Amino acid sequence: MAKRDFYEILGVSKDASEAEIKKAYRKKAIQFHPDKNPDDKSAEDKFKEAAEAYEILSNAEKKQRYDQYGHAGVDGQGGFGGGGGGGMNMDDIFSQFGDIFGGNGGGGGGSPFESFFGGGGARGGSRSRQAVGTNIRIKLKLNLEDITNGVEKKIKYKKKVVAKGVTFDNCATCGGRGQVTRVQSTFLGQMQTASPCPTCRGMGKKVKNIPSGADGMGLITEEVTTTIQIPAGVADGMQLNVRGKGNEMPGGVAGDLIVLVEETKHESLERDGNNIIFNLHISFPQAALGADVEVPTVSSKARIKIEPGTPSGKVLRLRGKGIPDVNGYATGDQLIYVNVYTPNKLNTEEKNLMKQLLDSENFTPDPSKEKGFFDRMKDFFN
Repeated sequence: MAKRDFYEILGVSKDASEAEIKKAYRKKAIQFHPDKNPDDKSAEDKFKEAAEAYEILSNAEKKQRYDQYGHAGVDGQGGFGGGGGGGMNMDDIFSQFGDIFGGNGGGGGGSPFESFFGGGGARGGSRSRQAVGTNIRIKLKLNLEDITNGVEKKIKYKKKVVAKGVTFDNCATCGGRGQVTRVQSTFLGQMQTASPCPTCRGMGKKVKNIPSGADGMGLITEEVTTTIQIPAGVADGMQLNVRGKGNEMPGGVAGDLIVLVEETKHESLERDGNNIIFNLHISFPQAALGADVEVPTVSSKARIKIEPGTPSGKVLRLRGKGIPDVNGYATGDQLIYVNVYTPNKLNTEEKNLMKQLLDSENFTPDPSKEKGFFDRMKDFFN
C-alpha cells in the first residue's frame, strides 16, 4: 500500500511554518492517542502515521529531501522505519516526541496524553526512555552505473560495541529508567516532565564489570561490515539512514549509520537531473553525408543514425536510457548533443578541395532554411 502524503496526514500546506506543523501534529496525536482510543488498531496506526510525518517535516534537512524526492528521498531516514508507521515503536514515539504533550515520555507516571491533561494512573506500567548510541557518518562513492541501476554495497567501518563480559547494575538514581521525572502544577493541571538521568546519562544502568581494553562505559572499537541497498536515482549529497548500525549504547539501542552519497565523474557521460548528456563530435563530411555512429550509454553502447545535413547543435534523444526517478515515477533519457568539428589546419589538397566548394550553391548559407536555437528547443521538447 502506497504511503500517504505527509502534508496531507497532518493537514498542513507545504509552506507551513515549523510552529504550524508542530501544532497540527499535536492535534492529530491527541485525537488518535492510544489512551483515548483503547484497543483501536485504526487509531493506533493513524497515531503512528502522524508521528512519522512529523518526524520528517519537523526536521529541516529531511523536509527538504522529502519536498524534492518524495517518500523515496527519506525512506529509511525516519527514526521509526517505514510503511505508514508499521515498523514504529510506541515507546520510541513517546520518548522522542513527549515534549509535544508537555512531558518527555511519561516515564514513572502516566502516558504523555495523561501528563498533558493531568490525568490518572499509568497504562500498562511506566515507559522508560532508552539511551541511544551516537550516529556514524560515512561517505560512499557511487559511479553513474551504480546510480542508474541501484546497487547493493558492503561497507566496512569502525563502531563502538559493548565488550564481551561487561556486566551492569541498575542505576540507583533513576531506578533503571534512564530518566528522572518532575511534576509541576500548571493552569492545565499537573504536568510531568522528564530529562535524562544525570548519573547514568540516560543508560538506566551503571557498568559493574569492565573487561580489559574497554572504556569506562564498557565499549570497545571494532571494524564491522554492513550491507546496504542503494536505490536507483539517488543524487550527490543525499543521505541514506541505516537504523541501528551506529555506535552501540550499553543498556540502550545503537545509533544510526548515515551514508552520504558522493557521485564520481564518468569519463564521457554527464548527469543533468534524470537525463544523461553525451557530447558527440562528428566531422563535416559525416554531418553533410550522414553516418552511423556508436555512442556510449551507462550500461553499454548504442548505434545512432546521423541524418544527412545534420547541423551542429542538434539534440538527439535515446528515450529511457537515462536515470530512474528516485520516486519511481519515470526514467530520464540520454541526450546526444551533436557538435560538428571544423578543422583549423588544412593541407594543400584539402584547401583546394574546399575552394572548389566555396561557390557551390549547396554550400552557400541560407538562414531562411536554418532553424534557430529556440526553434530547435521547441522541436526537442515537443
